[in-house]
Amino acid sequence: MSDFIKRLQAETFASILGQEETKRQLKSALLMDRHVIIVGPPGIGKTTLAKSVAALLPELTVNDCDFHCDPKHPVCPSCRAKKPKTRTITGEERFVRVQGSPDLTAEDLLGDIDPVKALKFGPTSMEAFTPGKLFKANHGILFFDELNRAPEKLQNALLQVLEEGKATIGSYSVDLPADFIFIGTMNPEETAATEKLSDVFLDRFDIVHMHYPETVEIEQQIVLAHGKKLDVEFDLTLLNLALMFIRLLRQHKDVQRKPSVRASLGVYERAQANAFLAKRKMVTAKDVADALTSVVSHRLELKPSAKYLQTTDQFVAEQFKQFVRDNPEFEEVGGGGL
Repeated sequence: MSDFIKRLQAETFASILGQEETKRQLKSALLMDRHVIIVGPPGIGKTTLAKSVAALLPELTVNDCDFHCDPKHPVCPSCRAKKPKTRTITGEERFVRVQGSPDLTAEDLLGDIDPVKALKFGPTSMEAFTPGKLFKANHGILFFDELNRAPEKLQNALLQVLEEGKATIGSYSVDLPADFIFIGTMNPEETAATEKLSDVFLDRFDIVHMHYPETVEIEQQIVLAHGKKLDVEFDLTLLNLALMFIRLLRQHKDVQRKPSVRASLGVYERAQANAFLAKRKMVTAKDVADALTSVVSHRLELKPSAKYLQTTDQFVAEQFKQFVRDNPEFEEVGGGGL
């Protein structure tokens, strides 16, 4: 049993609170060397989860080259031409991130011909090839964030690598040991500037779903662990009620794009800042209310049936008024002032 499998079997992914089913599904897929796409809304820790996987990779001795060649079986021309130095790299150093966007090209991912080297060595020479991020992820993790924002032609370029372990750029072929873990992410709710992933492409992956924090208690733990703190006190009951409001917005029938956990972090931080600027030692309900429009309104989108009747600012304000009416303890705990 390899060190990676032993570590993966014992790993709890403690940096991600909750999401136990997601963790189990991810571990199950990785144990069998499956490529994975994590599907979930923004701001829930998909990138953090992928980085946690990279931390499990054992240290590896490789040649000091762009391809991370195995010293016993080098594949790049520089390693074949002369015996290079070796170096030891950690799993985190073998975590290579690609940000999906419409202007991303196959050359960004696979590499391209260096024109200067092409004049020296010849246009079809291996020496003229400059490797892209995919090669740099060799023996590591290729993390492709927002996979469905990349153009369709990039899917086709990846198909060959995932299936055959070989990348082809025009008439130029590069043999690539596809010794990497591919972890991609997608946001299921976004529709603008996205490409449909083909059935042929998706057939190469297992899908793991990740959701918003399961309970308000878990979301509170996340906010307290990752939010910035000022020298003011934030009553936990008041914070709990503020997070309940964010979670109610996510469940509202008129909300299409839901406020992420970053909205919860924003309310926590900005409410403290409001109290600090007012030279108070305690966060009040008004501090929370004053942060909502700036932090939450742009992070949600209303469904077409509702968006033409009111702005998101108006929607958040109206929903907050109703929340305070339904939960009078919000103002009581927060010292009044609303």
